[in-house]
Amino acid sequence: MSNLILFNKPFNVISQFSAHEGKTTLAKFIKTKGFHPAGRLDYDSEGLMLLTNQGDLQHQISHPSHKLPKTYWIQVEGEVTKEAVEQLRAGIKLNDGMTAPAKVKQMASVKIWPRNPPIRPREGQITSWLQLTIVEGRNRQVRRMAAAVGLPCLRLIRMQIGDWTIKGLKPGDSRSEEVALPSESVKQATSGPSKKNIDKKFSGNVTRSKYKKNRR
Repeated sequence: MSNLILFNKPFNVISQFSAHEGKTTLAKFIKTKGFHPAGRLDYDSEGLMLLTNQGDLQHQISHPSHKLPKTYWIQVEGEVTKEAVEQLRAGIKLNDGMTAPAKVKQMASVKIWPRNPPIRPREGQITSWLQLTIVEGRNRQVRRMAAAVGLPCLRLIRMQIGDWTIKGLKPGDSRSEEVALPSESVKQATSGPSKKNIDKKFSGNVTRSKYKKNRR
């Protein structure tokens, strides 16, 4: 079994443990030794990060070849049009190439914690919410996709990675789980040009879950 920490990263926290330019790091919240992020989340983004102390699991989660789906809630400036949604679903041409099609859902209302500090939309501008699910992980990809269809991103929260979610976690809180790694046969079957997505092969095989609220 492998240990995994699910962490709800607050806004303006850098996704590393080492000090960097006076910014708040993961070290303020994660006190368990030996854990490392499986993937990153931008300094100005919020939501789910996964940390593990097992290299194989870190690879299965973070390597782009495994195409583990990631779901985001984004608050954008402007009104979401049908055309914008269709463009996102079809794929967007960015300066580093076409994106894969995204799953997109318009959200009439959102129940989420307030951001600190709050967003500041331009005077007279309305804001809207979208749910996007992507299988890629390019630099600031979701923000660039939204901007490309005329919807500047004001707030971005990662809600889910594979089957793992931030449900029940407030900003700065974490919980630990034990996860069964895929067998060697599954690894071999999902490697190379004929591989299949493996997220359903090993996510959800949780035998123990422990919630931790960090005292700050």
